[in-house]
Amino acid sequence: MPLLDETVFRKTFGTKMVRVMADGNAPFTFWSYFDLIPKDDFQGYDCSEGSVQWVWRDEGGRFEHILIDTKEDKDVFMVVILDLHKEEVFGHRLMDLKHEYGLRG
Repeated sequence: MPLLDETVFRKTFGTKMVRVMADGNAPFTFWSYFDLIPKDDFQGYDCSEGSVQWVWRDEGGRFEHILIDTKEDKDVFMVVILDLHKEEVFGHRLMDLKHEYGLRG
């Protein structure tokens, strides 16, 4: 269950991210991975509804970021990164958009 550090996580972005339709048709199954993410990795947030409204892919087409909503905050997501070339989960990271953009301490 690779919890990605900031450096490795950023490397999955490439130079540009492209939004992909969040229609429930992931390129391969990843929910069994999600179910095994350690509780501590969620940092107290609840993603148990499995709601996904945002999916992003790097412009090179290797990595897809599935942003799983938290119940508590519309700006915090558990991101599961899929390696599309290997057809496997690359890792995960909790992402707080307001923190990422300096709007939250």
